[in-house]
Amino acid sequence: MTGYKEYFKGKKITHMGLGLLGRGVGDIAFLAECGADLIVTDLKSREDLKESIDKLAKYKNITYTLGEHKLEDFRDRDMIIKSAGVPIDSIYIKEARDNNIPIEMSAALVSKLSGATSIGVTGTRGKSMTTQLIYEILKGAGKRVYLGGNLRGVVTLPILKDIKEGDYVVFELDSWQLQGFGESKISPNVGVFTTFLSDHLNYYKKGMEQYFADKANIFKYQDEKDTLVVTPQSKEKIEEYFNGVIKSSIELAKAEDVPEDWSIKVPGVHFRQNIACAVAASSAVGVEENEIKKVVEGFCGLEGRLQYLRTVDGVKIYNDNNSTTPDATIAGLKALGENKNIVLIIGGADKGLDMSVLIKEIPKYSKAVVLFKEKGTDRIRDDVINIPGIEVSEQDGLENCLNEAIALSKEGDIVLYSPSFASFGKYFKNEYERGDLFIKLVSELK
Repeated sequence: MTGYKEYFKGKKITHMGLGLLGRGVGDIAFLAECGADLIVTDLKSREDLKESIDKLAKYKNITYTLGEHKLEDFRDRDMIIKSAGVPIDSIYIKEARDNNIPIEMSAALVSKLSGATSIGVTGTRGKSMTTQLIYEILKGAGKRVYLGGNLRGVVTLPILKDIKEGDYVVFELDSWQLQGFGESKISPNVGVFTTFLSDHLNYYKKGMEQYFADKANIFKYQDEKDTLVVTPQSKEKIEEYFNGVIKSSIELAKAEDVPEDWSIKVPGVHFRQNIACAVAASSAVGVEENEIKKVVEGFCGLEGRLQYLRTVDGVKIYNDNNSTTPDATIAGLKALGENKNIVLIIGGADKGLDMSVLIKEIPKYSKAVVLFKEKGTDRIRDDVINIPGIEVSEQDGLENCLNEAIALSKEGDIVLYSPSFASFGKYFKNEYERGDLFIKLVSELK
């Protein structure tokens, strides 16, 4: 995109959030290279953020406010760029609004400035796989396409260096990143809404309607030229929560729409539903079915989503680390547990979600449960222990959980690590660190 440097050059920008995952570092480095006058503010200390700060050491146009935010950093600025997860009632964002300062987020900025056709994927579950598959399909069809948004290792703003009008960008958009689209009053050209389930209620204190209000930005500002891909479940929720008229063309994607003769490598009806969404979105931008089929049949899924790791003494081990809600764990149980031979490892930090349906589903597919000792796990311990016919053990630390799960298994069984809870807490910085550790532990099993 030509002209992006001029857009940021000399602008006084406060970037709210630096973090340790690399996204903040990448976006801030990009802005610094464009010549912006930057304030970077983060509640973490300089010591905690040392690794990220060291990567930005060469840029002299960055000042830092660390260990706190200051109201003055949100006054007399040209724009605020906020990271995902900033509290919905942040007094600092309110201060910026009171001073008529635009609030921006990286994915929405790329969507506005690039001139590319944007495809945005949201949903409580199914975002990552659907996003990656759409990207692979478009790439396989010979289109110039980029990945942006909430994907591991993806930094969004630097896409502007290479992207041109007529290219495509596929965003994974969680509810927080969709706040940026709401701020800018835009929606992707093609929106995909996979599922709407209970999640993040520790953030959305006012409940599901507040959560949906952010999700709705995937279609809220679309017009007649745009497309919204929905599933039967998300369509029902859109009709329940959204009273306005949707202007875009609506495409209903169902799992059974995927032809039976296609050779699908990833297990589970929920994954087939994700494939249907990717097929519908790809078709909406003109990709032919034969090109779609070729990519779909070669797709092996994503890390941390019912990812088969290895077989040890006849026991298959699956990494479903990214299942941080009970609905996601239930989907994994249904995909793998037809023989009721799963030893399930669950537990983690609490997000305030209802676990009652998961408790009822566990005995239909599992023979044993290993509880990972954490604050969220405390809330379900007694309920799990009281499930009839299920052997239950609680362990401190992921290594002990894995070893116990192996000990409770016999040849032909499945160990499924599907935590149902978030990763933040005393053990892990984020879900990626948790997933990496599980993969490492499994690789080291004798």
